Amino acid sequence: MKVFVIGIGLIGGSMALDIKTHYENATIFGIDANENHLDEAIKLGIIDQKATMTDVINADLVIVSVPVDIALVILPAVLDAIGENTLVFDVGSTKLPICEAITNHPKRRQFIASHPIAGTEFSGPSAAIKGLFQDKTNIICEVEKTTFKLQEIGMKVFKKLGMRIRYMDPKSHDKHIAYVSHLSHISSFMLGKTVVEKEKDERDIFDMAGSGFESTVRLAKSSPAMWTPIFKQNKKHVVKSLEEYILNLTKFKNLLENENYEAVFNEMQNTNRIKEILK
Repeated sequence: MKVFVIGIGLIGGSMALDIKTHYENATIFGIDANENHLDEAIKLGIIDQKATMTDVINADLVIVSVPVDIALVILPAVLDAIGENTLVFDVGSTKLPICEAITNHPKRRQFIASHPIAGTEFSGPSAAIKGLFQDKTNIICEVEKTTFKLQEIGMKVFKKLGMRIRYMDPKSHDKHIAYVSHLSHISSFMLGKTVVEKEKDERDIFDMAGSGFESTVRLAKSSPAMWTPIFKQNKKHVVKSLEEYILNLTKFKNLLENENYEAVFNEMQNTNRIKEILK
């Protein structure tokens, strides 16, 4: 099986490693705008060979793992270049713009719009790890637009990597992911900003930071080059989620200012039920 990975970072690299583990006959070809990433990926054993876009004519599978703004440009070009039996899927965190970009492409039926909800705060080939997708959810959008034969191939790959499959329309995906992913990244970035600005005056503040702060601000280490296009593409839903979040923060602030500690307790107590949801 000839697998082409476009974008050798955390997600694309981790997929390459797992595919090599589960498919002994797989040869992994890497395509990346950063030549150093390709050299590093070969050194780390993530890919077997470098490739170019013209080479995807020989692919059995193409994984597009680039920032979502670049994916809008890359995907139509990939579909133009592939053979008639090639499966292509992306791994982007926004789905509606991607689906709209290729909706009328003559090879649309060779594409699966997917979003594996997995990752870490790190990026680049060195961030790739085996087993990243085990027991993680993979959202598939517009599966009915993919030819059944290639659907089967894609689902087999996803399940080999250990992922649970959920089906969702792209509009619903982008709305829901704004709350459970995009908002949490913004919160982390802004918490980090607040503390970094405070640190300018109080140099010892990070000595006091415990595991709670570390886990909350972890996502602020994520790549701005990846996340800025995500926020741009999903602006409508991100802004809506921010409005609701800011409203809740303002309400909590007002309760403290008014010394209404019973209400403060109740706010936290009512939210504690999330323990039953996220076990």
